[in-house]
Amino acid sequence: MASEDAAIVAGDAVKSDDARIPTNLRTLLILEAVGAAERPLTPAEIGRLVGLPKQTIHRLCSVLLEEGFLMRAEGGRGVRAGRRARRMSGNLLHHSAPVAARRAILERISATVGETVNFAAPGESGMIYVDRVETAWAFRIQLPIGTHVPFHCTASGKTWLASLSLRQRRKTVSSLRLERLTSRTLTDPDALLTETAEIARRGFAIDNEELMEGMIALSVPVTAPDGRYVASLAFHGPLIRLSPESLLDHLETLRGGARDLQAALF
Repeated sequence: MASEDAAIVAGDAVKSDDARIPTNLRTLLILEAVGAAERPLTPAEIGRLVGLPKQTIHRLCSVLLEEGFLMRAEGGRGVRAGRRARRMSGNLLHHSAPVAARRAILERISATVGETVNFAAPGESGMIYVDRVETAWAFRIQLPIGTHVPFHCTASGKTWLASLSLRQRRKTVSSLRLERLTSRTLTDPDALLTETAEIARRGFAIDNEELMEGMIALSVPVTAPDGRYVASLAFHGPLIRLSPESLLDHLETLRGGARDLQAALF
């Protein structure tokens, strides 16, 4: 009888904990937990993080999977952010209140370096240009807002890869289609892992004609106050105006812009 009473009390406690979290907040807490994790999470892990019982978590995760906000991880164990969650994240970055401040920062950097400046975030299959300020030069490379570019051969994409934990980086690189776009594109997974480890150490990435012949770029991470990666800040231009060495003349300008973006966004 005592054990039955204990079970009833425990059940009531779970229901009480569940009830304390408003219904319309539960799915947001799930998406927040999944978005903050460096690896796919199982429903049980999500439940422990957000404080919801197993039955509730499974029901809500099923709905989010059906609607495309979550997707099953490779191998079927755990879930990660789905297409709609990533799209929503990009839209929030693009249309959030600090967008005017972000735009002003990009314009200032572009005026200083004299080239096109990009603010890019990772999408499902590559980096997405969330915002950009074009150079005033007549000769320029057109990659408009919303353009997707590969992770493995862009400065912004390699910056994101370098932000991942070593375990997650290896897993991500092994899943990428390392298409050769120029003679300089890294198509060997080990070579890409070696380069991204160096990028993680030094804090910036260079695209040395890896995406397009005749175009080079420099990128640094924009991070949250806790150090977590948010987006890549980069500029690019043609070899007739830039060299891999001259890119680094503007490294501190780019890093200062990343700090200003952190303050504007957070």
